[in-house]
Amino acid sequence: MIDVLIIEDDPMVAQINQKFVNSVEGFSVVDIATNGQEALFSIENKKIDLIILDIYMPKLDGIAFLKKMRKTRHNIDVIAITASKEADIIDQVLKLGAVDYLVKPFEYERLKKSLDHYKIRFRLLKKNPIIKQEDIDKITNGFLNQSTGIPKGLQKKTLEKIRSFLKEHKGQSFSSEEIAKNMDISRVTVRRYLEFLESTGEILLEIEYGSIGRPTNLYQYKGL
Repeated sequence: MIDVLIIEDDPMVAQINQKFVNSVEGFSVVDIATNGQEALFSIENKKIDLIILDIYMPKLDGIAFLKKMRKTRHNIDVIAITASKEADIIDQVLKLGAVDYLVKPFEYERLKKSLDHYKIRFRLLKKNPIIKQEDIDKITNGFLNQSTGIPKGLQKKTLEKIRSFLKEHKGQSFSSEEIAKNMDISRVTVRRYLEFLESTGEILLEIEYGSIGRPTNLYQYKGL
């Protein structure tokens, strides 16, 4: 589970954001701060993986908060959500380590894409100490299909079809060949989608060693 801190001085907006973030699979809001000072206390006392940050706030604004947080060596990821469109502010926020920047008002589908993309990044970087180039490409915006949040070359419909099959059979393990037969899709194609789902942590990969021949990769739905 990805633990989230929301920093937002408008209580109504904070509650809406909290409800939405909690509705996205794999995320849980563990605290809400109304300004940067409260947020500094929160990060010192709670496990936080991701911060949803407003910029314009009383007492300690978003940029001042980011600078203080980095000085205290808290390497927490940040998604900025703000009404500010000024280039210098955007530049500062990104240089201070924000992984995304959303301008208010925004469509909540845009925030979901940001969270889904972050989830891929989070799972990949937490999974192994050594990351391959193809995995780096999966968390680099330039290599992602921005309309779907999945790597280029993969289709959302096919991904959902394979994901739904595995969800419906949660607790059971399947080889790529078995899934291909059930889905009426080529085995080579299925393997590409399974590799993507496995890289995000959504499915588990088990290797079954037989008495003869090559081992078989088995996949099982885990969820996030």
